[in-house]
Amino acid sequence: MRYEGLSNFLSNGRSALAKGPVAVIFVEDAVEVETAIRHHQTNGFREVVVLAHDALRIKADLEEKIHRVTLDVHAENAMVDALNALNDAATPGIWMYYCFNAEYLFFPFCETRSIAEMLAFHTEERRDAMLTYVVDLYAVDLTRNPNAVSLEDAHLDRSGYYALARNDPDNNWHPKERQLDFYGGLRWRFEEHVPWTRRKIDRISIFRTKRGLRLRPDFTFDDEEYNTYACPWHNNLTAAVCSFRTAKALKGNPGSRYDIRDFRWHNSAPFQWHSQQLMDLGLMEPGQWF
Repeated sequence: MRYEGLSNFLSNGRSALAKGPVAVIFVEDAVEVETAIRHHQTNGFREVVVLAHDALRIKADLEEKIHRVTLDVHAENAMVDALNALNDAATPGIWMYYCFNAEYLFFPFCETRSIAEMLAFHTEERRDAMLTYVVDLYAVDLTRNPNAVSLEDAHLDRSGYYALARNDPDNNWHPKERQLDFYGGLRWRFEEHVPWTRRKIDRISIFRTKRGLRLRPDFTFDDEEYNTYACPWHNNLTAAVCSFRTAKALKGNPGSRYDIRDFRWHNSAPFQWHSQQLMDLGLMEPGQWF
């Protein structure tokens, strides 16, 4: 189903937001759009909402199975404003997930279990959101893949990730409880090309809708409990968004395009497209779910 504008979708396609889990994909360019859609359909999302420029072409058989919404995703605060509007229109309490094209959600044991199963367990643990790490993917052969995107040649960093305390400016800059800022990947290795406000790799990508809840530009919410990585009693599930977005940007921006000739380093490893690799590297946490 296709909708001309977000307001049209919220008026006529609101039933897609009645039950979850719902995946929302923001399309910034034409790179790996259909693979991202199919990946999240395979994950088991009940509905997939795709927000994209009107000129984007998607195969007819695939477009029939999604909710295609025309949106200028490059307008200022377009993604944040759109997601907040979708949150307000959705049935309160359903699970919603968001990402960009050329990004792929992995969660523990996703090869054999659905996103609905995982979120049912997470709900039983009285959690309303889930921390995800944005794990940078990149092609190593930039001659063959000048935009640094290749599903067959995808690599990731197997080390170089770290966390710092997230200090609270409203509480004398004391560390916030159960919140950390996470860093690593290409944003860390090529930090001279990345504004400091965009170097974090943590994102609250999965959350339960709530009236008045607001996503902020730094991918956190105005409800601080949503931003925690675990409950006070034990570790909780986390997930990973495996993403070519940073690699694309570094090879697409004039300021970094010619300075970066290779993303490889001694800690590069082929991405196996399997959740076990991400758990082995400590890039997501199964918590109490086995």
